[in-house]
Amino acid sequence: MQVYRELRIVTARPSAEEEARAPHLLYGVRPAAEPSHVAWWRTEALSAMETAHARGLLPILCGGTGMYLAALTHGLAAIPDPGPGARAEARALLAELGPAALHARLAAVDPETASGLRSGDSQRIARAYEVWRGTGVGLAAWQAKAPDTPANWSFRTVLLDPPRPSLREAIAARFAAMLRAGALEEVRALMALDLDPALPAMRAHGVPELSSHLRGEIGLEEATERAISSSGRYTKKQATWFRHQPLTLEADQFKINSRISNSTQLSETLTGGLLNFIETGG
Repeated sequence: MQVYRELRIVTARPSAEEEARAPHLLYGVRPAAEPSHVAWWRTEALSAMETAHARGLLPILCGGTGMYLAALTHGLAAIPDPGPGARAEARALLAELGPAALHARLAAVDPETASGLRSGDSQRIARAYEVWRGTGVGLAAWQAKAPDTPANWSFRTVLLDPPRPSLREAIAARFAAMLRAGALEEVRALMALDLDPALPAMRAHGVPELSSHLRGEIGLEEATERAISSSGRYTKKQATWFRHQPLTLEADQFKINSRISNSTQLSETLTGGLLNFIETGG
């Protein structure tokens, strides 16, 4: 979500001061009206990694979306670009028919892919339809092909896995900080663009809840509680993903099982261990 330029605050992107301390790439590079997808992100991430390496810098990828990170470390089937025509047709059909009807149409031409999608998952349905329309091959068939792995890179994983109670406290504190920083105004500006509510940017944590508040449907306190709960559920899914689908071998993982706050420096032991892990691969 941090790729969307309209959502600096609500996605907790690095501040301008933080970005000035070290080069940051792929933050705020895409308009909210253009949904990103894993193949696009992987291509851009690999390019950014090459850019950093060419400057003599160590690329550090920060994020929590397991599917995207796994596509980078494990590879991704090379799916041809369906082209703007197929993309426009899929978006038009989604707007005209709705996700359930487009899902039914997809099932008629690509039942394998359709069977793995919920009938209300509008963005993935549209993506699957545009791939079939533009390439003549179903998305699931493309994904079954051998992945294109980044052979020139080796990866180390630093996994933050704090206890659930402290994580809940951190989520609540971060959302309060977002509100103080202008999250309501940011969401109001996003709503003014009158975008499709099914777009990924419109479903970023905090956006649906604050949008409901700005429309007068719920109070700010309820919107805040809903957003915190939604983020909490997502972090639980993240933990489950990384537990069952590790990005790297166990020897290439470094786990931090406590919360790291902005006001507390890492201990010298932890810092030294982390740097040694990165430099030696464990």
